[in-house]
Amino acid sequence: MTTPNLSGKKVAIITEHGFEEVELTSPKKALEEAGATVHIISTHDSVKAWDTDHWSIELPVDAQIDQVSSDDYDALLIPGGVLNPDKMRTQRPFISFAEEFLEAGKPVAAICHGPQLLIETGLIKGKEMTSYPSLKTDLTNAGVYWVDKEVVTDNGLITSRSPEDLPAFNKKIIEEFAEGVHKTRNAFSSTDVAN
Repeated sequence: MTTPNLSGKKVAIITEHGFEEVELTSPKKALEEAGATVHIISTHDSVKAWDTDHWSIELPVDAQIDQVSSDDYDALLIPGGVLNPDKMRTQRPFISFAEEFLEAGKPVAAICHGPQLLIETGLIKGKEMTSYPSLKTDLTNAGVYWVDKEVVTDNGLITSRSPEDLPAFNKKIIEEFAEGVHKTRNAFSSTDVAN
């Protein structure tokens, strides 16, 4: 089976300092090799990675979160790392950006601790997802059907557990991002439209 062509697709990667290095760099490389334009979006001019147990590389940021619109992108990727999603989930611009993708039916991918941010949207109840095992209770409490698989897809919502799952995750995000908007997905509605 040939890899889908993502030429003409724009993918947003949202991150704070402390993302797990390989959970951003590996999917980004796979998406770019499939033809996508990929932008790293943050509140900083550059973001510092975490690599297993220490700080590592610093990557330039393409755009500030408060200066972009979800309308400019076809899909969203949220890398994990213990620090990154925990910082993003306390900042309304990151939460709102993710909400807009979910509400529009655009593909959203999150790996490891990345789904932590999606909990804050209030839009994942009833979805089948996976994550790093330590998030199982948090996701279950948010109404998610949590399963222990290398990659789980629920109508354009793609999740994986850890860096070990990256080969399956990268393959699946390319397929789902190529499909585009998932009109069959149940309508998402926010329980918290304030702020």
